[in-house]
Amino acid sequence: MRLVLLGAPGSGKGTQAARLKTALGVPHISTGDMLRAAVAAGTAMGLKAKAVMDAGQLVSDDILLGMLEERLAQADAKAGFILDGYPRNLAQADALDHLLARLGQPLDAVVKLEVPNATIIGRCEIRFKAEGRADDNPDTVRKRLGVYAEQTAPVADFYASRGKLQVVDGVGELAEVTARIERALQNEAAAANG
Repeated sequence: MRLVLLGAPGSGKGTQAARLKTALGVPHISTGDMLRAAVAAGTAMGLKAKAVMDAGQLVSDDILLGMLEERLAQADAKAGFILDGYPRNLAQADALDHLLARLGQPLDAVVKLEVPNATIIGRCEIRFKAEGRADDNPDTVRKRLGVYAEQTAPVADFYASRGKLQVVDGVGELAEVTARIERALQNEAAAANG
């Protein structure tokens, strides 16, 4: 299963990806984790990314795509993967499609976790009070939701137009949301085979 998880910051993508990783038997690939690992390992792409980050700039789409290509070439990703945090914009979605076509590993499905902004802000506020994570500050979360609406939300339309998008209600108990995603993936697989 080759899957992209979409959703606003705080929608539960990382949590659900970790749960699905075991169920599907494929790696959870988070671009943030991938960046940190490549920098720590001192790979060629990691060194490029480190230089950009040390200069206080955002890592370019080209560097991210190169790191993603390196990661997808690893043995554990041959049977599939769960992408979390990528693509974040239409240019990345288009680049990912071209990369996966070149690798002969087209996406099987894209799942968007649908969670109301008020619920996300509430979730992050609880985490902010418990863990003190700066990116969970309610004002920061509102700004991140604005960026998501402007840049990342259109990615769902990109995949919907290709018949790959499944929208799943991301509100509820963890196990309930996981079961909804698994049903959506089964529906997608049935549609692809039927």
